[in-house]
Amino acid sequence: QVQLVESGGGLVQAGGSLRLSCAASGIIFRIGPMGWYRQAPGKQRELVAVITSGGSTNYADSVKGRFTISRDNAKNTVYLQMNSLNPEATAVYYCNAGVWDVRLSMMDYWGKGTLVTVSS
Repeated sequence: QVQLVESGGGLVQAGGSLRLSCAASGIIFRIGPMGWYRQAPGKQRELVAVITSGGSTNYADSVKGRFTISRDNAKNTVYLQMNSLNPEATAVYYCNAGVWDVRLSMMDYWGKGTLVTVSS
């Protein structure tokens, strides 16, 4: 059993920055890819950024150059540094991780989400 807990969301003015964190805990053998998704009101959940255990990254076109995903494997934590925020970034941000247990079973886990609100 694994839990993902996001933190760092909140209210920020346009042009400001936030840093989201997501820590995984529970029965974990290894964590594979980790990522951030977001869901804005009236829209589908979309990929924001992903990072592999080796550090390879992929970003949505809308956030390239402004957001940076990183991870600390020793802490089972993934981060999302968000700079130059605009109101379009307002959404609930969800952490996602592929987690392997000791029996080599892989499960996809999701956090409960953290709300980011960007005011103009």
